[in-house]
Amino acid sequence: MTAVTRLVVGETECRAQFESEPTAFRWIFYREGTHVWIRLLELARGSDHDNTGTEIWSTQQNIDVVARAVIRCFDEVVREYGESAYRGKWGEHFPRTELEALRIAWRDHRGDGAASWAPP
Repeated sequence: MTAVTRLVVGETECRAQFESEPTAFRWIFYREGTHVWIRLLELARGSDHDNTGTEIWSTQQNIDVVARAVIRCFDEVVREYGESAYRGKWGEHFPRTELEALRIAWRDHRGDGAASWAPP
């Protein structure tokens, strides 16, 4: 969520990584204007360079589509499991602060006239 929040507020490149020991999955985000190119790499080890990874998925999306998808995903997770069960399932506290930071950043981004959005 932090990487997507950084994109929403204007950063042009961000990364996030999930460790699945020994494998790692690295998300690489590039933003140009309102468009985001996302690459998902699978790496043998988390410390490996991008060039050693295998690209398993990529897409180009509008920044609003990306932000909305991440917010909806975490909203659904908390609805389904609840914040306390989240910790039991994933061993971490539910990232409420990060979710709300993304929600606020996205709301501010939408409100600046840079992108148009209509409720689903």
